[in-house]
Amino acid sequence: MDASVLAQVLRDLPGIDDPNVLVGTLTSDDAGVYRLSDTIALVQTVDFFTPIVDDPYTFGAIAAANALSDVYAMGATPVTALAIAAFPEDLDPAVMHAILRGGADMAARAGINVIGGHTIKDDEPKYGLAVTGIVHPDAIVRNSTAQPGDVLYLTKALGTGILTTARRADRIGDDELAEAIASMSTLNRAAAQAMIGCNVHAATDVTGFGLAGHLLEMLRGAGLGAIVDAAAVPLLDGALELARAGVAPGGSKTNLAQTLVAGVIFAPNVDAGMQLLLCDAQTSGGLLVALASGDAADYERQAREHGVPQARLIGTITAEPSLRFV
Repeated sequence: MDASVLAQVLRDLPGIDDPNVLVGTLTSDDAGVYRLSDTIALVQTVDFFTPIVDDPYTFGAIAAANALSDVYAMGATPVTALAIAAFPEDLDPAVMHAILRGGADMAARAGINVIGGHTIKDDEPKYGLAVTGIVHPDAIVRNSTAQPGDVLYLTKALGTGILTTARRADRIGDDELAEAIASMSTLNRAAAQAMIGCNVHAATDVTGFGLAGHLLEMLRGAGLGAIVDAAAVPLLDGALELARAGVAPGGSKTNLAQTLVAGVIFAPNVDAGMQLLLCDAQTSGGLLVALASGDAADYERQAREHGVPQARLIGTITAEPSLRFV
């Protein structure tokens, strides 16, 4: 759902007054957090969507990795998952099995089991997970607690929305989509371990609202701004050329329009294609991490040691509440 529509839908819902709810809906964080005790809090999230690749097993695996990402972004450890699925009545049971198996295998890679779920009949397949994790209440990584002077790191390249759209339109072949599939199929567990090992101030994962949209959520929650070096943002091969040709999902184009309405500034050197890519709706995207500049070297070392060599320094948090891509 578009961010502006979602904001209208949520605006007049009853507020949350339970003191054990440590993270709710106010800051558009990645998951809800509920305190069970002084040492344990539950982290809960749900995510599902329609197929973005043709292979059913790969679709299930990517959907599961995407759902698990919200728990990792909160600095938490996943413990269980429930499957959510919708299938057409005439869909081959073997295809349904492959989707569910892909999700179960990805969950196993995260060290957890899919312990149940729910299915309904629908005209278009849909699949995802509701994931529960645990975290110490004092160790929650929120999206709203960045500090002025923090540096921003992004742990995966952008462009999955554009590349999957191009593949569905036969603008590229399977070989040209392979890098995007590998990225979407990579858990954010290692990226989370790297940030937890440092003095991380805030984090989120980059998914449906794109880099610009999710960064805006971080900045609004903290009352801050950011300057992002667009040339430093990692990109999947071929994504920029496709974006410059206008190849992008509708969600990415909507993200860009809403970003402009929000007053985000793009320098003249950031052309229309790059603007679209910075707003591209990602599936199972990377973590966007804010930490003190003095901890940058330690974070980069941790990222290398945990197998996240693609983590890139892309910008800085500012006290002035504006977002600029330069």
